[in-house]
Amino acid sequence: MNKVKSGNLNNLVNEHPETKNWVVGHFIKHDDFLRTDDLEVKWAVHKKGDIKDGNLADYSAKTLGILIKGKFIIKFPDINEEVVLSETGDYITYDNGELNHTAEALEDTIILTIRWPSRPK
Repeated sequence: MNKVKSGNLNNLVNEHPETKNWVVGHFIKHDDFLRTDDLEVKWAVHKKGDIKDGNLADYSAKTLGILIKGKFIIKFPDINEEVVLSETGDYITYDNGELNHTAEALEDTIILTIRWPSRPK
């Protein structure tokens, strides 16, 4: 296996739509370098107005979402809380196994999501 690999995440997610924007994790079949049980990484590009209905994971996993560009709101209806990410570097962290959530791109947005551990559902 190569010790160094480079590429473009936009191209990677477009070449593998079956991963639904996830680029690292236990479920990656096309690349041994990016397959791991330790964590999951998602590169998500959203157009203004895109709405994502979230759901609970089948397991407890910590999630970290980092705003690369744009403006994004994440809502947690079960606890009546919402977080707006509006500046590059803004982040949110939560337990995906405990909190249902929805999200909306308030502007064209890029979000980098890291989730750990990576476990089969």
